[in-house]
Amino acid sequence: MATLNVQGQENIVTPGFYMPNRLSISSGKALHHLLEGKVCYLVDSTFPPAPEIMDYLKTKNITIEYFDFRHTTSRAVREQILAHMNAGESVVFLPGQVAKTHGALQDVPSPFLHHLGSLHIAPIPVFLGYYGNTLTNLYREVEDPTCREEFHILPKLAPGPQTGERLLAAWLEKGEEIFSAQPLLNTSLTTLLVHALRTHASVMHIDGLTGAQMPNFKILGVAMTVAKLLLSKRDDRRIGIILPPSSGSYIAVMACLLAGITPVMINYASSRSAFESTVRQAGLKTFITARKFVQKLTSFPWPDEEQLIMADEVVPNLPKMSLISNVALARVLPAGVICKMFHTDAHSGHDEGIMLFTSGSSGEPKGVSLSHRMLVANVAQCACRIELGEERFLGSLPIFHSFGLTVTMLLPLLCGFPICSYPNPTDARNLCELCKKHKLTLICATPTFARAMLRRAEADTFAASRYFIVGAEKLQPDLEQEFLNRCGVQLLEGYGLTEATPVCSVNIPDAKPVPGSAFFVPGLVKRSIGALLPGIAVRITDVDDDNKQLPLTERGMIWFRGANIFAGYVGKPELNKDIFKDGWFKSGDIGQLDLNGFVTLGGRLSRFSKIGGEMVPHEGIELAISQIFQLNPEDGVQIAVTGVSDEQKGEALVLISAMPEHQRSSQEKEILAHIRAELSRLEYPNLWAPKYLVPVEAIPVLPTGKLDLRGCRLLAEEALMS
Repeated sequence: MATLNVQGQENIVTPGFYMPNRLSISSGKALHHLLEGKVCYLVDSTFPPAPEIMDYLKTKNITIEYFDFRHTTSRAVREQILAHMNAGESVVFLPGQVAKTHGALQDVPSPFLHHLGSLHIAPIPVFLGYYGNTLTNLYREVEDPTCREEFHILPKLAPGPQTGERLLAAWLEKGEEIFSAQPLLNTSLTTLLVHALRTHASVMHIDGLTGAQMPNFKILGVAMTVAKLLLSKRDDRRIGIILPPSSGSYIAVMACLLAGITPVMINYASSRSAFESTVRQAGLKTFITARKFVQKLTSFPWPDEEQLIMADEVVPNLPKMSLISNVALARVLPAGVICKMFHTDAHSGHDEGIMLFTSGSSGEPKGVSLSHRMLVANVAQCACRIELGEERFLGSLPIFHSFGLTVTMLLPLLCGFPICSYPNPTDARNLCELCKKHKLTLICATPTFARAMLRRAEADTFAASRYFIVGAEKLQPDLEQEFLNRCGVQLLEGYGLTEATPVCSVNIPDAKPVPGSAFFVPGLVKRSIGALLPGIAVRITDVDDDNKQLPLTERGMIWFRGANIFAGYVGKPELNKDIFKDGWFKSGDIGQLDLNGFVTLGGRLSRFSKIGGEMVPHEGIELAISQIFQLNPEDGVQIAVTGVSDEQKGEALVLISAMPEHQRSSQEKEILAHIRAELSRLEYPNLWAPKYLVPVEAIPVLPTGKLDLRGCRLLAEEALMS
């Protein structure tokens, strides 16, 4: 049986109305004892608890009150509860058996939380979570010898409306607090990787380009050899990695970590100015890449030759005896010995682990230092939410994107699953062939990439797929339906931010119904971006007032808290002060939750569009276009850039212009072509070119003089709909 850790006994109120998110036999006994046996259990007759729980209650001759909330008025249920409380008994709502998905926060379906608000009895929240010692059982719904039940009595909620929303918020925040306190999160990512690669030594990495296979122990052995080379010849604090997904990139990242060097994942699709900014901010002097990649990517602003370590030239020329010896050691030495050889615990917890860069409002990248703690936390959160069996991962997303780094590289490496890597996420034909040939079960893509794959797919291409997860841009309903019709695959939309390492929420398939129960907690809610991962809490505030907190189900600014959330942009104190408040991170996204914890987005407050999975800054484009047309700021606001929904790319850019020379629709194509050419000449990415031009009499501005973002978007949508 799992051990039980009971906290919050000082919050016990007798008599009181207790609302647990779930109850096990052991936690139920503990609560019954804390309430000195003066308890009545409230049970919905159509939502029966597990038989073992009911048998225990009956053998102890404990009072049970039955009701059916679909046919019993809230006033009648209220009177039932108050009658027992007036008699000196506490009342505990007893959750029934529910069809619930892996990592679900609660066993209480949302109709009961809606109903709770109409009772007008302030409840005492009770939170039960399962936490263990391994990556995959940090948060489970089943008891096993390695689990510890965290059972907390929380402070009584204040009376008032929307009790269900406030109860959900209390559960979420306690779940985040407990999850973030787990000792595993303070260990070294490097140490965990060494242990995983040794434990799953024979698990193969498949190179989808060449068909070659490499076992985990060889990846570790080669990385050990390269790490020793880096330690002997370099004094770099950080090293840039310019490689697509491959065994070479996994070895490069692992070698840097073993050497105590931060790998900085370089976006090789970025412009010269963005790359130079990345190099400057990260203080990079050395880069690991491959000669073949350099020759293929001729448009990239490559550093000088002496700064480059060519992996495909260095590895074959490593001392043979050293390479053979390290591969052999990686196969036979205990993981702990290897960790001591490289002092892997020297960097852990809040220490910098891997560095990424995300787009900035002016087009300059912003550095995000992902700590060991953040990376371990988000991998654990993903493993706790997605029920992993005998998975085989497709690794085609670039590892300079946080989703590609965390979900399709670190997650399978740490959990011991095979990866089939492929360097080009846009090569739909070959990706489809790999999915079918290797029976890949977990596929991640942007909706844009998924649409391209669908065009090349046959009915059985994704027959082995258990999870086809899409993110980074909005999933269009037509794509979702066509995938289901043609391939029998349900696309599962998720959401993340580089600043959150990145995954915050994801949809997963619904669990099978429980016989005899009329209720369920869904795994998938269409048009949502999924349920929050375990260990992440959310707060909603008024869009115009960070201090005005809203109920979780009302649309507003989304704030996150959790062990996976970053500490701030590197070297950007002026930005950081505006996005953190009392330990909460302001996401820049507008949205809301339902009472099952599923998030629905309502737009982005921050001035970006996600186009084909890439973040494109509106302000940066406006500055560039102002430069092209030599606009004078003293003449007032003459142009604005906004985004509208686009079936192919997720979003499309719209230039709204009050310039006199832009008012003729017959010249739209010519003007857009001129802007595209000038942006290219100025070495801006192609994605920065607006797709549409909307002429207007005046650009909408607020009384403060700031751009009216909502007004701009409405102007664009109205013009393009007509």
